[in-house]
Amino acid sequence: MSEDSAWREEKKVREEKKGKMPGVLVFGGTTESLAILDFLRRFDIDVTLSVATEYGRESVRADEKAEVICGRMDREEILELIAGRPIHLVIDATHPFAVAISDNIRWACERAPAEYIRCLREKMKETEDEKPEKMICVDSLQEAVEYLKSVKGNILITTGSKELRKFCEIPDYQTRCYARVLSVPDSVESSARCGFRGRHLIAMQAPFSKEMNIATIHYAGASFFVTKESGAAGGMKEKIQACSETGTTLVVIRRPGETGKPVKEVCDDLDKKFQKYRI
Repeated sequence: MSEDSAWREEKKVREEKKGKMPGVLVFGGTTESLAILDFLRRFDIDVTLSVATEYGRESVRADEKAEVICGRMDREEILELIAGRPIHLVIDATHPFAVAISDNIRWACERAPAEYIRCLREKMKETEDEKPEKMICVDSLQEAVEYLKSVKGNILITTGSKELRKFCEIPDYQTRCYARVLSVPDSVESSARCGFRGRHLIAMQAPFSKEMNIATIHYAGASFFVTKESGAAGGMKEKIQACSETGTTLVVIRRPGETGKPVKEVCDDLDKKFQKYRI
């Protein structure tokens, strides 16, 4: 039997078993969601991964047997997805700053109903966090913008394309600001609509090493490096190191406070929950 035939036969068997085995829906596209997806390969259960963008879809392993759904959904669409499938458990492993999405997922789970687990990105340990001499911590993107309005010097923005419009409030932003965004059409196009073009728009794919961050700081002639508090998975350590070595002021937007469990605890719970379905 060829590899393709074997896969089709296995898929057929799994389709027949749908509804008879537990269904798990994972929201993510993040490092955490991929770790959970990999762990779930140990069990004979029905797994679906929901990602917002093609970039998230491309991050999934080529041999992954979970169904991948791509596209942004509002809370009604999330509810329809959960209610229309044999989903018993929903794992929210979205980005720490995707507050609105997490609220929508919780809303849908309460009404489906389905069990909800929030998977949190672990913060960097203090022993790993060699803070640069120049660091400003703020509680919101708007607060970061207000601070940057009051200072002089070029700014490297790494907070993503979705919120770039707020940085347009900074005087002379088209000459002072450089945006580093994902190298996907949606990100590039939305950044360009905000006025970030030419050498002021840097489209690259993460992860970024310390050396790459340093090179980008020099390229932009940046005095300020703006980032969200993204933890180790988001390359925070490499950003801190780059700013320390270049004397650049790191402007950190603190992550929203929330409750949940880190990846390891989520996987421990899954191991107990699906023990009898272990392959």
